[in-house]
Amino acid sequence: MAKEKAKKAVTAEDLRAKSPDELKKLAVELKKQQFNLRFQKAGGQLANTSVIRNVRRDVARLKTIATEKTAGAVKPAKAKTAKPAAPKAAKAPAKAKAKATA
Repeated sequence: MAKEKAKKAVTAEDLRAKSPDELKKLAVELKKQQFNLRFQKAGGQLANTSVIRNVRRDVARLKTIATEKTAGAVKPAKAKTAKPAAPKAAKAPAKAKAKATA
């Protein structure tokens, strides 16, 4: 049985440092790895199935950064500001309810 060792997840910082050509090569490599892992899982040879999930996420991370690079410089995300809470409506006085029961 061929055991697949879990590779360390690709970080976004590492991917941003690479050129677009290097990103394409890495994408092909990860897709091949994902393909092989699917066959190993189907054949019952894969001991650690979480590797498939990690590779799939690495591919998604790579595609996201590749898209960012082709679109140009990306602006940093704005921090969402909390909206002030709306004042709650006052409850009806309990006097009217008390008189109705008496």
